[in-house]
Amino acid sequence: MADHEDDLTATKTEGFKVGEKKTIEEYTKLDQNDESLNRWKASLGLNAGEPIGDPNDPRKCIIKSLALEVEGRSDVVIELTEPGALSSLKDKPFTIKEGARFRIKVVFQVNHEVLSGLKYLQVVKRKGIRVSKDEEMLGSYAPNTTGKPVYEKKFNPEEAPSGMIARGHYNAVSKFVDDDDHTHLQFEWSFDIAKDW
Repeated sequence: MADHEDDLTATKTEGFKVGEKKTIEEYTKLDQNDESLNRWKASLGLNAGEPIGDPNDPRKCIIKSLALEVEGRSDVVIELTEPGALSSLKDKPFTIKEGARFRIKVVFQVNHEVLSGLKYLQVVKRKGIRVSKDEEMLGSYAPNTTGKPVYEKKFNPEEAPSGMIARGHYNAVSKFVDDDDHTHLQFEWSFDIAKDW
């Protein structure tokens, strides 16, 4: 996947610096009289239950599933934690009807510490030529707890290209990365744009 690295680099905001790492306890005690900071901490869901992350699992974020949602159709769900799920994605393309409106939904779990600035990057190529590069900011999240065992995020709606020229086979590479430039998941997959489902 090395030939995709330049394509899969997240955009950077000039002057933005990643904050100092803190434990959950440090965040909850931080500036307790600061109203805006307290709203931010509440939006993350800090102290919403007991942590559920496996202390022996070093991963900070586990991407559990991706789904393709199309109105009026059953979701195409890819369970990413199942053995062999990632390795089969490139060789088993799924079909998207030309002109169809769809969106992607991701389900994930955060472990151990606050996950800052999770992003989804995607590069789509056809016959080796890049046809699109997308970046979706998912946000910052506190570790999952018994009160909220997983997070679910729906991306902005998209429309599949249409017309005879658009029909065909596409290859894609997707990556989940955070503000620390830590890659949580990267995988290749493929799809076909067709006249019908």
